[in-house]
Amino acid sequence: MRRGKIVNKLGILGILSLLTLSFNGCYKFEGDQTVPAYLKIDSINLETYYPDQGSDSHKITDVWAYLDDNLIGVFELPALFPVLARGKHKLQLKAGIKLNGISSTRVPYPFYLPINYEDFEFYEDSMQIPGNMVTTYYPGLTFAWMEDFEQSGLTIDETSISDTVIVRTREGAFITPTSKYSGVVHLTEDRPVYSAVSYDFYPMPKQGSPTMLELNYKTDNVFNAGLLIQEGNQIIKVPLVIMAHSPEWNKIYINLGPNLSLHPNASGFKVLIEAGLELGKQSATIYLDNIKMIYRSL
Repeated sequence: MRRGKIVNKLGILGILSLLTLSFNGCYKFEGDQTVPAYLKIDSINLETYYPDQGSDSHKITDVWAYLDDNLIGVFELPALFPVLARGKHKLQLKAGIKLNGISSTRVPYPFYLPINYEDFEFYEDSMQIPGNMVTTYYPGLTFAWMEDFEQSGLTIDETSISDTVIVRTREGAFITPTSKYSGVVHLTEDRPVYSAVSYDFYPMPKQGSPTMLELNYKTDNVFNAGLLIQEGNQIIKVPLVIMAHSPEWNKIYINLGPNLSLHPNASGFKVLIEAGLELGKQSATIYLDNIKMIYRSL
């Protein structure tokens, strides 16, 4: 039995005033129960097996809550929300992200395991904090490409149109216990174009297989991520997502699957990263780290 921590008994009027500030989901009470229990979830963390799964960096923004396999709602973290249940129930919590960095495309991340409580005990009119709010990657995923810039040999190749290169740096790097270096691109008026691809061509995932690109970045110049898809004798360029200015380290989850599925006859693909110095600027700097291209066969 896992019932979480009961912080205190709360009167219904008091908790409703808290919900005015923190309730971000949608939940309709049913049945004859009128006093709910309340769940408080501040954050969901990620644990990885390094180096096989790369960094544990994440941008989990939401929790998707399920009671007895039925969706209660989607709540932005930190969250405080009511659950109309008493006694023991199955509680499932999924880590939610903004797909392609867009707030309107919030989804449970398909590669993070749900956090399951088979016999979570709910207490009416109480605020409960579930324990062990940590997720991991699903087993059996393929981490086809990872670049964390910790090794001197990089798995990124500049294309023929690029007039600058990416180099390893400690200054301004994404620093964690497993990360001491990041990649940095300097754009100038003399060298205004950056264009690079993953070193290898990767085989096409099975049709419909979820395929994601994870990326940490910090930038004062827009840049974009896309694909180069090899189909017969053709190389097809597919732009995907434009990353806006971010003075602090940010993370994005880019959905590659739908665009790969549009090319069932393709033999392989590379990930493409491009940038051009913005008009009116004399220089710009783009930092990259913890690049992962992950897929799961159906």
